[in-house]
Amino acid sequence: MVNDVDATLTALADPTRRRIVELLRDRPRRAGELAAAFDASAPAISRHLRMLRRSGLVVEHPTKDDARVRVYRLRQEPFTGLQAWLDQVQAFWADQLGAFKEHAERDTERGTS
Repeated sequence: MVNDVDATLTALADPTRRRIVELLRDRPRRAGELAAAFDASAPAISRHLRMLRRSGLVVEHPTKDDARVRVYRLRQEPFTGLQAWLDQVQAFWADQLGAFKEHAERDTERGTS
């Protein structure tokens, strides 16, 4: 799971790729439609899409009308894995903060007795 999370975080480290993910969150989109949303060349957006595909965050498939046109959509699995990892990290810190709170409250009670 950690390797999958690493791949997801690496792919999401770039602001352009995060924006592509945000656009795909609404619905699947054609590559040209994604490229039009950015002040970047089509080859640059293509490289970002390739990185997102390799990380498993998106899949591409041809349209029904034209096999040359590619449509991209998000995959749920990598985000589910990332959320599971974040939940573990959050639980760890919640436990740590709870223990710190108990320690601080005990010290406060001892100081006022």
